[in-house]
Amino acid sequence: MHVHRNARTTPELRLSIVERVQEGEPVQEVARAIGISRTTAYKWLRRFRAEGPSGLLDRSSRPPGGKHWTEPDDVVLIGQLRRARLLMRDIAKRVRKALSTVAAILKRLGLNRLAPLEDEKPAPRYERDRPGDLLHVDIKKLGRFRAVGHRIHGQRGHRSRGMGWEYVHVCVDGHTRLAYVEVLPDERKETAAGFLERAVAWYRSLDIAPREVLSDNGSAYCSKLWRRTCSRLGLRPRRTRPYTPRTNGKAERFIQTLIRSWAYGKPYATSGYRLQALTHWLRR
Repeated sequence: MHVHRNARTTPELRLSIVERVQEGEPVQEVARAIGISRTTAYKWLRRFRAEGPSGLLDRSSRPPGGKHWTEPDDVVLIGQLRRARLLMRDIAKRVRKALSTVAAILKRLGLNRLAPLEDEKPAPRYERDRPGDLLHVDIKKLGRFRAVGHRIHGQRGHRSRGMGWEYVHVCVDGHTRLAYVEVLPDERKETAAGFLERAVAWYRSLDIAPREVLSDNGSAYCSKLWRRTCSRLGLRPRRTRPYTPRTNGKAERFIQTLIRSWAYGKPYATSGYRLQALTHWLRR
C-alpha cells in the first residue's frame, strides 16, 4: 500500500481518529487537533463503519466504472477488424466509436501500426547453377593503425590518427562461394579494374570460367574503364538496384564475416600484422 505523497493522514492516524471519536471526543475537536477538515474526519468514520479497518486504506483514483467505457466485446471486434487491415477511421465508423478511442485501444493491443500485421516474407535465396556464372564484388574500407584500436580495448581516446585507410576488395563466386580478396590502397576505378583482372585470372586457374560480375553503384563500377575491362575479360557487367545492398547479398554477407572474424576478431599490434593474417584466414 502506497500513501499519496500529499496525504495529511496515514491508515494508522485514521484509525486513531476513529478511536478518539468512539471514546467520546467531538469530531470537530479531533479534526482540528490533527489539522484536517471535519468533512475529512467524517469520511474516515463513514468508511470505517461501512468496511471496517480496510476502509481506512488508500483507494485508486480511477473511477469504479463509467458509461463511456468500451465494452470488452467491442475491444475484441476492433482488434479483429484491424487484423483484417481496416484503417482506424473505417473501424471507428464500423463500431461507432470516436477515432481517438479506437486509436487508444489499438495502441494498447499493439496494433496501432500496420507493420506488425505484414506477413514476413522469407528472404529470397538464389544460387547460380554453375561455377563462374556470377561473381559478386564489393569493397570495404578499413582504417590503418599502429596500436590496438578502440573496438578491442573500448577506449576511444586512444586512436591512431593520421594513418589513413586501406580498402578490402572482395570477389565471391555465386555458386561455389570461393572468395578472392586483396587489400589495396584505394577504391579508384584503376584499382578496381586491376583487382577484377587478377580475380578472374585466379578463378580461371581453378578451371572456373567467369561469365558475369555483379557490383553496387560505386563510381569505380560505373566507370567506362570498368565496362571495358569486363568486355576484355568476356564478362557481362551487372549492378544492384540503388540503395538495395541485399541484391548483392553474398558479397555483403562475406564482408560481415570477414570483418567480425578477421579484421576485428582478434587484437593486432598494427594493421600490417592484420594484413599478414588475411591469407591464413582465407585459407581456413
